[in-house]
Amino acid sequence: MKSKSLSMSTNFNNDSAAAPNGATRNSASIALLPRPMRLTAELASRVTPCLPEPGSIPAQVRPTEADYTAMAAALLADRPPSGEVWVFAYGSLLWKPAFAIAEQRAAVARGWHRSFCLGWDYRYRGAPNCPGLMLALDRGGACRGIVQRLPSHSIKDGLLQLLHREVVMHPSPFPPRWIKVETANGPIRAITFAMDPNSGFYVSGLSDERIADVLASAVGHWGSMAEYLHKTVAQLERLGIADRFLWRMQKLVAERIEARFPSAAAQPLLPRQADAA
Repeated sequence: MKSKSLSMSTNFNNDSAAAPNGATRNSASIALLPRPMRLTAELASRVTPCLPEPGSIPAQVRPTEADYTAMAAALLADRPPSGEVWVFAYGSLLWKPAFAIAEQRAAVARGWHRSFCLGWDYRYRGAPNCPGLMLALDRGGACRGIVQRLPSHSIKDGLLQLLHREVVMHPSPFPPRWIKVETANGPIRAITFAMDPNSGFYVSGLSDERIADVLASAVGHWGSMAEYLHKTVAQLERLGIADRFLWRMQKLVAERIEARFPSAAAQPLLPRQADAA
């Protein structure tokens, strides 16, 4: 069963702003037929053993409130003349927005692609014995996603909420930055989180099979990488956005989970405070 494609002409408007879960008034009018995924929620749940909270982040690593305020000020100082602030969502922001959304549109970021290149994660969706790789934007190619506009009356507050969620260490290995994206209404500038190739957390050169091995086993106190992958691909399918790399990853990860955890018995997920982008 083929899925319908979400054209770039699709706009989601809600003048009173959407709820933080991303729901909008008119999004239900778009008929999409998601493809059946090999990686199901049940399969992802098989790799979620309960893990203890790893403890607080050291003060020298976690950004201070002054750091967040300075980041927000620097971003807002470079905003477009329209005054609008858009955020390009490509990962967990698609299925778990960080702020109330006033409007969203389909968008393409050229010169960037999705990549599991942020590692190694020993805390959030990984642990010392099963480190994880997080999704980020890396240079090259093109990435289809969604741009989300912050409500005009709460731009600063919404931006700070976003930064608190996505920037968990200082300096950040994938800092916020402005990029140009294409929409049916024309090009716009949007904030996104892109990998710093000079960071010590930049991981490259891994084969798809090696990445799948990691995603099929990594789990931390936010949950598993399999769960993250499932939710991201499922939301892309609902939006009619095809990402060949992630579609291949979900198939490879499902095969590995089926081989490693043949029974459906799973332990419950721990409550999570946030999700990386």
